[in-house]
Amino acid sequence: MRGKQDHSTERALHRQQTDAELLIWQCLRGRRLHECKFRRQHRVGPFYLDFVCLEIGLIIELDGSQRLEPQQQHADELRTLYLEKLGYRVLRFWDDEVLRDTDAVLEEIAREVRAG
Repeated sequence: MRGKQDHSTERALHRQQTDAELLIWQCLRGRRLHECKFRRQHRVGPFYLDFVCLEIGLIIELDGSQRLEPQQQHADELRTLYLEKLGYRVLRFWDDEVLRDTDAVLEEIAREVRAG
C-alpha cells in the first residue's frame, strides 16, 4: 500500500499559473480537445509538467522569457530528452505565442493529439 503523497508543490504551482497557462487549461480541461484527458502540473520523475495527456503520451510546456537564458535552455533540452526516453512527445510554446495566437497553438496541439 502506498503512503499518502504530499501534493503541496502541485497546489502551489496551480496557484501561480501564468495567464497563458490559465488560457490553455481552459481549452484542455474536461476532455475539451478531442476527448483527451489532460492533467496540469503533473509530476513525471523529478519534473512537474505544465500539461500532459497520459493516454497518448503528449506533454505541453509553456515557456516564459526566463527560458531564454542559455543555462535554462540547456536544462530544458535535457528535460525534453529525459521525457522522450520515457516515450513522451513534448510540445513547447512561448507564453506570448499562446496569448497572441491561441487558435494556432490549439491547432498544433490538436494535430499532435490526432497523430497520437
